[in-house]
Amino acid sequence: MATPSGARVTARPTPTGPRTPHGVSILTGARVVLPTGVADAGQVIVDGTRIAAAAPENAPVVDLSGHWVVPGFVDLHNHGGGGASFTSGTVEDVLRGIRTHRLHGTTTLVASTVTGDMDFLTHRAGLLSELAEQGEIAGIHFEGPFISPCRKGAHSEELLRHPDPADVRKLIDAARGRARMLTLATELPGGIDSVRLLVEHGVIAAVGHTDATYEQTVAAIDAGATVATHLFNAMPALGHRAPGPIAALLEDERVTVELINDGTHLHPAALELAFRHAGAARVAFITDAMDAAGFGDGRYMLGPLQVEVSDGVARLVEGGSIAGSTLTQDRAFKRAVTIDRLPVEDVVRALSANPARLLGMDDRIGSLEPGKDADLVVLDANFDLKGVMRRGEWVVDPQLN
Repeated sequence: MATPSGARVTARPTPTGPRTPHGVSILTGARVVLPTGVADAGQVIVDGTRIAAAAPENAPVVDLSGHWVVPGFVDLHNHGGGGASFTSGTVEDVLRGIRTHRLHGTTTLVASTVTGDMDFLTHRAGLLSELAEQGEIAGIHFEGPFISPCRKGAHSEELLRHPDPADVRKLIDAARGRARMLTLATELPGGIDSVRLLVEHGVIAAVGHTDATYEQTVAAIDAGATVATHLFNAMPALGHRAPGPIAALLEDERVTVELINDGTHLHPAALELAFRHAGAARVAFITDAMDAAGFGDGRYMLGPLQVEVSDGVARLVEGGSIAGSTLTQDRAFKRAVTIDRLPVEDVVRALSANPARLLGMDDRIGSLEPGKDADLVVLDANFDLKGVMRRGEWVVDPQLN
């Protein structure tokens, strides 16, 4: 339950505008970011729900001169928004959170849970799997309860447990084929066997909230772990004698590293380090958002724990640990380009192409190519969001001045 001080959604859908749920339209004049690079004065042809290679004569044209068009954002790790939690809210609450993030450009979202008891999590998996079957979310990410009490962050220590493969299997089964990722501390008893189980069932094994050594992390990667959950956060710091998990995760080409680019979770130098060593092909920007994203400051619940959000930063009331973020992906994009000075093409890979590939959905989403879903974001010259299209329909009509 939230007691916000004020809403902060910065873009809203409007009842009029160039909606194209079943027709053809040509978006023209913008700088379009394609897999091959940036096309100046490019165009994107939308035919129904998909991107097309050609348009019939006299198709309506939307002039986006002076703007950018980039693929819709794909968020692998998101706990809620709009005052709603994906872990504890009703179906209506979850839908409100999803729609909040869509207003900020996230056209594909994986709903993340936080630590709870097994009965609660299996029940929650059933609810979220129904939304995945309806196409509202891309699947479920379980963050906890199989994490280290030494690096628990904003998770309830009383509910943590070792990653017994039998318990991991319960969550997989409860998700009915919609489990996409599970974060675990692989150094705990059962951790490596659980990684192998996840891989066997096509679920991403993510190393996170871990106190593992370098050697233990290497063993987890060799067993099949392929994602670093919010790299640098909730794990031992990089050391020159005990390099820990960060070095192992950064150096291995099989691993994609999640980064929370909100200016709170990471110093810019840490972000640069990750990009320099992992490379743009192995970075996925995530929000790790909680209820307050796109909503406002105030008191919230994250699982059973109270969170105070002040000036957009979420911290546990007891202990002061960072408790997720209030980030939206449009803000992550703008910060990456204007403050971190990353190339636009690299930011697009981190926000769209790379997470789409991880999810095994890059045949449908993650880039602006014929045959793929018409998921895209319109940004102005300052990289502020002006429009969002999802599956060929404007969620946010372009706000053109």
